[in-house]
Amino acid sequence: MGAPDAIAFLHDTTWQGKIFDGGWNAAQGGSQPIIEPATGATLGHTGKANAADVARAAGLARAAQRAWAASDYKERAAIFRRAAALLEQHRDELAEWIARETGGILPKAQLELREAVAHLHEAAAMLTQPQGQLLAAPHDQFSIARRVPHGVVGVISPFNFPLILSLRSIAPALAVGNAVVHKPDLQTPVTGGVIIARIFEQAGLPPGVLHVLPGGADAGEALCTHPDIGMVSFTGSTAVGRRVAELAGRALKKVALELGGKNSLVILDDADPDIAAANVAWGAYLHQGQICMASGRILLQRGIAAAVTERLLDKAASLPVGDPMSGSVALGPLINGRQVERLHGIVQDSIAAGASLLAGGNHDGRFYQPTVLAEVRPGMRCFEEELFGPVASITVFDSDDDAIALAAQAEGCLALGVISPSLARAMHIVNRVPCGHAHINDQTVLAEVHAPFGGSGTSGNGGRHGGPADWDEFTQWQWLTIKSQAPHYPF
Repeated sequence: MGAPDAIAFLHDTTWQGKIFDGGWNAAQGGSQPIIEPATGATLGHTGKANAADVARAAGLARAAQRAWAASDYKERAAIFRRAAALLEQHRDELAEWIARETGGILPKAQLELREAVAHLHEAAAMLTQPQGQLLAAPHDQFSIARRVPHGVVGVISPFNFPLILSLRSIAPALAVGNAVVHKPDLQTPVTGGVIIARIFEQAGLPPGVLHVLPGGADAGEALCTHPDIGMVSFTGSTAVGRRVAELAGRALKKVALELGGKNSLVILDDADPDIAAANVAWGAYLHQGQICMASGRILLQRGIAAAVTERLLDKAASLPVGDPMSGSVALGPLINGRQVERLHGIVQDSIAAGASLLAGGNHDGRFYQPTVLAEVRPGMRCFEEELFGPVASITVFDSDDDAIALAAQAEGCLALGVISPSLARAMHIVNRVPCGHAHINDQTVLAEVHAPFGGSGTSGNGGRHGGPADWDEFTQWQWLTIKSQAPHYPF
């Protein structure tokens, strides 16, 4: 297929250089190019929202929200199903956009589309789920605890899996009756924003209910502080998450944070070395390691460490790196030059501190080689910091309790993986390492639309996405009592 502007679903260039605020309009903040990370080519232009654009969108969203919340639930559910059908209908075309804009390989792009469709169907299903509880009350009265929308929800999403990590908040927030103002990452405005606006526009979502405003920090701060926005859902780095929480907290807004962290994959000495190495490579290298739940610490028990490392080196040497659109490529580019510089600095500083470089450790522009670091110890940057790059950082341990101590040395942890045929040993570790989700006999990069997803410590604030957690996050409790007639009070 040719250039992105030839894609059937996005061929209508009314979105080019625009934001979506009930329609495609010029942003007060201007516009900016969309850059393909693998080639540096310009894929198009998008609007760049500023604080004034956010304020306008918030007001329009608030005005549209009540009618949307009061609309027939069957009609709302049908919109989500039509939006899902549009993604499926145009999946090949959109997969190429995702691959080119995010730098991910085509299978990763296809995964994003499948999961996005699942999120939309899950949102449609929410509309027939129970929305409250009947509480104890006298026989001639009703006392009800029911879930009601916040009003307007602000969503801020990252660049790595922009379609999924945007829709997992947007879809349930809309489903339960909120309007949404969404700020996708400026590096992935089409995948994280334009596609979503287009599917809902074509699916019949009423104007004003969804706003998509790619923007910078000024737009994000406006979204966190504007009084018409009642909740903020943020996915991104811990540093920015702290700022979001601070700004939203001053305005007494509800905040859901899914942040970065340091995730451990523990391989016990009774594991199969071939299976273990495959899990390590997948958890550390998938999408160039640019995943919040990537396996950032590879903890190998001493008896199996040499065998797993040998097999991992074979895998690192065999994974081709290059332009995802060029053919058979396993790893694409990192998203930008800053990420390359940061990752390379971590690798070089860790080597200087005593880590052994067994594979990789270099890059050609944004293309970073699959890297293996051994003899990693606590205190080294590769042990302490989130890598967000294709680096397997190996630490050897002796006892199961040593593994627990090493894995627990993290201020924030989204995911923990333990590989062992002994479920008792694995559960002993899982039960003692704080984490948002844990997986026995699997690596750390896992998510399901119906399962609560989030992190512990500095990886989140207790918020979760998915399944029953969506009701917790995107609605609030309201107590409602109903009496057949008003009582006579003695005053």
